[in-house]
Amino acid sequence: MLPIPADIFTEPEDVSPDSLANLGPLRRLAGTWQANKGIDINPKAEGPERRTFIEHIRMDPIDPQANGPQLLYGLRYHIHINTPEEDITFHDQVGYWLWEAATGLIMQTLAIPRGQVLLASGLAKPDDKKISVTAKRGDTAYGICSTDFLEQAFRTDSYRCDITFNDDGSWSYQIATELFVRGAPFNHHDSNTLKLVAPPKLNPLAVIVNDRAKNDKPA
Repeated sequence: MLPIPADIFTEPEDVSPDSLANLGPLRRLAGTWQANKGIDINPKAEGPERRTFIEHIRMDPIDPQANGPQLLYGLRYHIHINTPEEDITFHDQVGYWLWEAATGLIMQTLAIPRGQVLLASGLAKPDDKKISVTAKRGDTAYGICSTDFLEQAFRTDSYRCDITFNDDGSWSYQIATELFVRGAPFNHHDSNTLKLVAPPKLNPLAVIVNDRAKNDKPA
């Protein structure tokens, strides 16, 4: 983290409208992705359950975001997961992946419709082939927040997401979530390798700038 300047209000002026070109290591996540062989290890009353799942992820570039002098480029994502055995959604998740080029900070926000949110962070370089983010329960900067029920029955103590960018253009993840279930620790694991099924779109500002440039060209 860079030292916080005296002026925390003035936003940067040298902001590129093209988010795709400024996502650093997150550029490889942009687009729509699909996989049919994800693995989930989750807690059940009779013991750990292993499920195979089908995953669809869409990651769209957003316009640059500024917190005063802090400049972030990012992706808005939606994850939908179901299983071969059931039609009902197995997992639904939304959030953002964010990149601060000035510091190498990467962040993932996560929200699921069971009453849980988190903000995870890590550090990376633009050409890294592996990135990781973590969050811990109780951390006021990069932490985890859950409902009363989840806190008492399925408490989440930590979260870690490791992503590897593969040479064939796919990417793989390993997610480890440390739970505390009915008084006992449980290591909840998810893993998958996703392949691109649709290329990324431009962020809204880039679309406007490109259209304006086309219209301004002489006939």
